[in-house]
Amino acid sequence: MKVFDRVHGGYVHHRRARVLSALFADYFPRNLSILDVGCGDGLLAQELTTARPDLEISGVDVLERADCAIPMSPFDGETIPFCDDSFDAVLLADVLHHTTDPSQLLEEAKRVSSGFIVIKDHTRNGLLAGSTLRFMDNIANSRHGMALPYTYWPRQQWTDAFEDLGLEVEEWTNQVPLYPWPASMVFTRRLHFCTLLSVGQ
Repeated sequence: MKVFDRVHGGYVHHRRARVLSALFADYFPRNLSILDVGCGDGLLAQELTTARPDLEISGVDVLERADCAIPMSPFDGETIPFCDDSFDAVLLADVLHHTTDPSQLLEEAKRVSSGFIVIKDHTRNGLLAGSTLRFMDNIANSRHGMALPYTYWPRQQWTDAFEDLGLEVEEWTNQVPLYPWPASMVFTRRLHFCTLLSVGQ
């Protein structure tokens, strides 16, 4: 496991930030205030603001980090500590599968966003999808002491949750190249998705 930890921390983590920031840079309209929920070390937000300096990003996380690259506040993992419509958009990158009820945190994201929600998460579709996702989750997060409830939904369950919350899918892709070949044949496939949701009023 230690070898995998070093590879993930030294290579995959930075590649993830570059890949996702490139995708998200095309999603967001100009001059938005964004809350990064589960911001971690802030590397993704930092990469995104480098690509899109017009964006203003702050974060919240259940684990406080003095070295976070963006301004951050602590939160309890359930209630986002801001008023309704405090931000133009909310970003949830690999956060919802760490909750026991993704819909609850999605509803909170909708409450504090006046315009958009952007999500990167997983779809539990395909051969051995659940066990592959659990393996990746352990490699990436167990050393940080993060909760690992393994809440991986198939695509239809995500679609149903968005509809129930009145969130409209503007963009959706399963083409998220986080891993180079040949690792992509096992760890990418169609296990990851990114989506842009508009918040109904």
